[in-house]
Amino acid sequence: MVKLSVVIITFNEERNLRRCLEAAMGVADEIVVIDSGSTDDTKAIAKAYNAVVIEHAFEGYAQQKNFASCHAAHDWILSLDADEQLTPELTASILAVKQDPKHVVYEMPRLTNYCGKWIRHCGWYPDRQTRLYNRTKGAWVEKKVHEYWQATDPVETKALLQGDLLHYSFATLDEHRAKIARYTDLAAADAAERGRSAGPLRIWLSPLWHFVSEYLFRLGFLDGAHGFTICRLSAYTAYLKYSKIRLATHK
Repeated sequence: MVKLSVVIITFNEERNLRRCLEAAMGVADEIVVIDSGSTDDTKAIAKAYNAVVIEHAFEGYAQQKNFASCHAAHDWILSLDADEQLTPELTASILAVKQDPKHVVYEMPRLTNYCGKWIRHCGWYPDRQTRLYNRTKGAWVEKKVHEYWQATDPVETKALLQGDLLHYSFATLDEHRAKIARYTDLAAADAAERGRSAGPLRIWLSPLWHFVSEYLFRLGFLDGAHGFTICRLSAYTAYLKYSKIRLATHK
């Protein structure tokens, strides 16, 4: 059986961390928490679960995750966010991999809780995430908006695990709106660096397409009022992102 290090990066995660750690203990041979200056009880909670806690200034999500992997005792890594939780079925799948790993990287479906409701449509599920891997076979790659894990060998295949990774995303609409503001700022900065722009048609048509595709084609309406809110805010995100990109690249 291979040994597994669970690594978690944190910043003021006292609301979520206990739930994450409680489930992670079912698969972990060690837990490593990389904290970037929390001022709440995050570090105390992690230590209560016998996690190795290392303080490291935030340099970017990919850098934090690579730093965490480097400070783990084992080559097999399960990378979690503090607002995520393993289900019993996913725990069983990970334990089976520990017994006999047939691949070097595994994906898992992620199910998101939005303002108290589990969202199964809107393009939000199954939201496959690469989280279980052999650290010697790849690394996290940084982008301004979304980091991703990339295998050193580009032909390396990913296996999909059974069981959901539960994601407790936004407890309130204000949290969602705040993330939209941060995301669109980063997207505009990234576009400016890459020399990309956005024309007026894209600014107006992209929001319409996002709403129609997610609410109708991806069955967002089946998620009720929460689904409508998600699709409406997705359209707003598209409008705000491309407006900021055009502003940033037409100065």
